[in-house]
Amino acid sequence: QVTCIEVVEAYVERIKEVNPLINAVVKDRFEEALQEARQVDKLLSEGPGDDCLEEKFPLLGVPITVKEAFSLYGMPNTSGLVNRRNVIATSDATVVSRLKQAGAIPLGVTNCSELCMWYESSNRVYGRTNNPYDLQRIVGGSSGGEGSVLAAACSVIGVGSDIGGSIRMPAFFNGVFGHKPTTGVVPNDGQFPNAHGVRTSYLCTGPMCRYAEDLEPVLRVMAGPGVNKLKLNEKVSLEKIKFHCMDHDGGSIFVSPVDKEILQAQKRVVEHLESDLGVQVQRVAIHKMKYSFQIWSAMMSSKDSEGQEAQRFTDLLGDHGKPVWPLWELMKWLVGMSSHTLPAIALGLTEKLVNLNLSGKAKLVSMGKSLQEEMEALLGPDGVLLYPSHPTIAPKHHSPICMPFNFAYTAIFNVLGLPVTQCPLGLGSEGLPLGIQLVAAAYNDHLTLAVARYLEKAFGGWVLPGKV
Repeated sequence: QVTCIEVVEAYVERIKEVNPLINAVVKDRFEEALQEARQVDKLLSEGPGDDCLEEKFPLLGVPITVKEAFSLYGMPNTSGLVNRRNVIATSDATVVSRLKQAGAIPLGVTNCSELCMWYESSNRVYGRTNNPYDLQRIVGGSSGGEGSVLAAACSVIGVGSDIGGSIRMPAFFNGVFGHKPTTGVVPNDGQFPNAHGVRTSYLCTGPMCRYAEDLEPVLRVMAGPGVNKLKLNEKVSLEKIKFHCMDHDGGSIFVSPVDKEILQAQKRVVEHLESDLGVQVQRVAIHKMKYSFQIWSAMMSSKDSEGQEAQRFTDLLGDHGKPVWPLWELMKWLVGMSSHTLPAIALGLTEKLVNLNLSGKAKLVSMGKSLQEEMEALLGPDGVLLYPSHPTIAPKHHSPICMPFNFAYTAIFNVLGLPVTQCPLGLGSEGLPLGIQLVAAAYNDHLTLAVARYLEKAFGGWVLPGKV
């Protein structure tokens, strides 16, 4: 009904209209995108039958955006680090290359937190990204620019990465869909920083979209041959899924209590599943989830099977420059002289503390392995767990520094290696997005994706900011 050039022009205009407010796209490639759109229209006007093209280019002419931490040829690849401000990508990350080969058209790159290790997307290279539903609120991190740009209807598909909730938190705070695949299915190559040692088992690259139905086709493209490990061709009978529900982590001392509105939204999901599908949603209380933050921290800093230490955050901070001393950086920050953000400096300081209690750390790693077995046994081949995405709705700017460990609600599933789909559930009383995490056993991504499509129909999915 419309030409590709019309579609791309519409998205370019939309970005130009709202980006001054949200600061999500940090570098565009509009001219190249429009040129690529013309080539798509040319191909369609003279090409073979539709079926052949659809098979070869499943995302032909679809406008996408890419988290700036991923290499996109000709675009900056700083990850918000001042020392890297002159780094320009000379190739494409594997997933970016696959999306381009499938016909997708990148419009530009989007903001992230410094070195992708904080849940507010703000850095000293590009500044701060704002939430389209309330500019005074955070967009989450580290794929926060993607969450914001999708919510503001500036893109169709986003490329995100997730080692502690970096796809799911921005998807939750911005009311869009995000999927953290089963570990080891989608390649992480071509992003900075990439995972090393034990963290290669925890970092996941995945899709972020406004519409649930887009997650699966994008995941297929991103996974490439790895898609065979997933069961995406299996038909899912929702009535046969064993649903489990957990309202909160059990009361960790490090994490805020879950907001009443988030609990109410989860309750509405349970009631709808039971009345509409005739299923019984089983309430569970998994005791070890109370230690989610401690387990994630211990496993993130543990040695891999070959005894290799996890890469230190302070070493990453010093990329393209001199070594970074966190205490000295804190002194500089206090007088406005540091080129790093306060969360990055704080992370550098706390990283040393984690390794002080080695016997306690070993116990937590062991607890994590046991939790993984318990979760796999609970979920089995046909189980889905409903679990809060975060204890609070999108907080105001800077406030995460006062509640730094709330990301534990998403992070625990990285170290457990489980697939999770983040699903929006409309807006709360303050006009901010609500949502829920859908969790399945490893390689059962098809179950959470099917439930997300179902809940989108039931609860309305993404809501255009400013519409209500």
